[in-house]
Order: sequence, then C-alpha cells, then structure tokens
Amino acid sequence: MAVALPKAVTGAYERLAGEFDKLSTTQKYAVGIAGGVTSLYLLAKVLKGSDRDKPTTLQLSGGSIEASKVKTEFDAYADSYGKNAGEGITDRSKTVHLVDVFYSLVTDIYEWGWGQSFHFSPKLPNKDLRASEAAHEARIAALLRLQPGQKALDCGCGVGGPMRTVAAVSGAHVTGITINQYQVDRAKTHNARQGLAPLTDVVRGDFTNMPFKENTFDGAYAIEATCHAPKLEQVYGEIYRVLKPGSYFVSYEWVSTKDFDANNAEHVKIMDEINFGNGLPEMRTWKEAEDAGKGVGFELVMSLDLATASVVAGPWYERLRMGKYTHAINHGIVSTVDALGLAPKGLKEVHHMLVEVAKSLIQGGESGIFTPMHLLLFRKPAAANKK
Repeated sequence: MAVALPKAVTGAYERLAGEFDKLSTTQKYAVGIAGGVTSLYLLAKVLKGSDRDKPTTLQLSGGSIEASKVKTEFDAYADSYGKNAGEGITDRSKTVHLVDVFYSLVTDIYEWGWGQSFHFSPKLPNKDLRASEAAHEARIAALLRLQPGQKALDCGCGVGGPMRTVAAVSGAHVTGITINQYQVDRAKTHNARQGLAPLTDVVRGDFTNMPFKENTFDGAYAIEATCHAPKLEQVYGEIYRVLKPGSYFVSYEWVSTKDFDANNAEHVKIMDEINFGNGLPEMRTWKEAEDAGKGVGFELVMSLDLATASVVAGPWYERLRMGKYTHAINHGIVSTVDALGLAPKGLKEVHHMLVEVAKSLIQGGESGIFTPMHLLLFRKPAAANKK
C-alpha cells in the first residue's frame, strides 16, 4: 500500500537526496553498508513475516535455482551476452533458457524493491504510483473489450500483478503463462491470498510454443514481456493462433523510438546495457514490432507510445529517478546480508546489475531513444478461420 508522507518528511527526503548525490561512489556504498548493518536487526525482527505477499531481505532467493548455484548461473548469464556493440545474446537458441534463469535470479528482488507488477507506468497527475500502475493495467481490459465470462491470456505474466487487475476490473477469467516455475508458484499464492483464484490460472510454458488449442481466448495481452522472445514473430504467431477470430491482442512493447540512432555509439551503449540488465536478446524498433504483428496475420488497429502520449502525465522513469539515492542503501543492505551468509552467493551481483541498469533506463527515457510502453493493438480478422 502506498503511504502519503507529510510534506515535512518528503522535504527532508529531498534535501537528503541532494546531499547524497554529492557523495562519491565509494561514500555512497559506505552509507549503504552502514545502513544495512544498523537496519538488519529491524529487518529480521520487524519485517520478516510482516507482509505475507512480499519477500523480506532475509528471504531473498534465487527462485527456482538452488542457492549453491546462483553465482554460477549468474556468471553464465553474463557470459551469454556478446562484447561487441549491439550484439546482445550471442546464441539466440538459448534465449528461452536464459530468460528463465534471469527471472529466477531477479523475481524476489523485484517483489522486494518494486512490487508485484513488473512494469513501468506513466505517473498520472494527483495519483500515487500504485494508482497510476493500476490505471495502466486497467487500460488493457478496456482495449480488449473484455466482459464477464470471457477468457483472456496474459503472455509473460510474472507473479500476476497485472493479471489480478485485469480480472478484477473486467470480470473475465485470465490465464497467465510464464517460463519460470518460481513465478508460477508466486502468482498462484498471490492470487489465492488476494481472492482472485476463481478468475485466474497460471501455467508454466514457453509463449513461443504455448500449450493451448487454437481459437481458445477472447483476448490476449503482454505487458513488457514479448521483448524477451527470440523473435517477435514467434510469440505473435502463437498469440494469433490461440485467439478467437475477431479478438484483440494488445502489447506494451520495449522498443527503440524514432529518435534512436544506430550510428550513435552512446545510443547503442545504452541499449546494450538495458538488454543485459533485463534479459532481452536484442532491442527492436517500434516499426519492427508493428511489422511482426502484421506479418503473422494481425490487423494493426493502434500504434502509440504511451510514454509521450499525454502532455500531463509524468515520465515513466520518474520512479527510478526518485529512488536513485535509495539504490546504494538497498545494495548496502543486500551486501550486508551477503557478507553474513544469509543470502545465496551471487545475489549481490544480481542486485548490482539491477542498480546499474536503472541508470541506463533513465538515460534511455531522458534521451527519448527508448520506451517500455509502445502500445500496439492488433486484431485477428473475423474471417481468419475461413482464410
């Protein structure tokens, strides 16, 4: 739950952030480690078990990966990315496996530091982060024209945050698919505890080869997920197959914008860092995403970058920018837990990767070369079966 802090408190935080920014990198990490040491007792006594739906620092794990293998798996993940500019994952045949590994490594950290909805949202005026997040998800149900009794598909559902919103606001039944078994288990637990079990289901599977029959769903969506596919045509083609004729598919895509210059070394460097820190095989352009959908048979209904669509909404990366002075503190806490042997070896390196990629995401957003929310609304033609 988001808590509205008094202005005096938020003002103090702003002043603290200003002073924190003046510190050197070494000083910032020293502050973080000090904070970790002094707060560890409170984390153990107060936070542990206080929120059944959120892992605490002492509960961070490697997901489906055994604790003893976290460091080895992270090193293998890091080595899978090429060293040349714009190279991405060198062996694309391993993409599905690497995405599975990535989400085992980061899921607990995402839930601990971000929440149950693993995506960005435009900041709406006079709305807090959670309300903005819910509105971003509820838009999906409206675009799909979902109604009670219908069946929808969430492609790359994570731990089910958006699924629960879409099901709750529409009354439709939502089935989520994720490559990661740990996320399946977490999503089912959250769905049951939050009262959404009757309207949800979660399965483990590869969304480029889904275990569903043709013409099964009345609508489908993907929120910042299909960017993980080895090729967009593979996942779009599968979504097309399982959708009923006349139904809609909407995706919030991670893509480069028209301002991205492939000949600009700094632009390419930012994209490479985003890919590595988020488990993407490569970064596609918005036009490539449009063409992929049309190429498998979809009709393109709408193409819109939600990052710039509203002149009154705040930037999607504002949450990262606001929290940058807490990144070192959080990393200090994780480092402390690591040093005391209370977390799997290698988890500190995973968290460091996420701290660093936050900077790249901010750069991508501020420069306008990257968006995590290019909205693509596709429709499967009503005459698809006849064709």
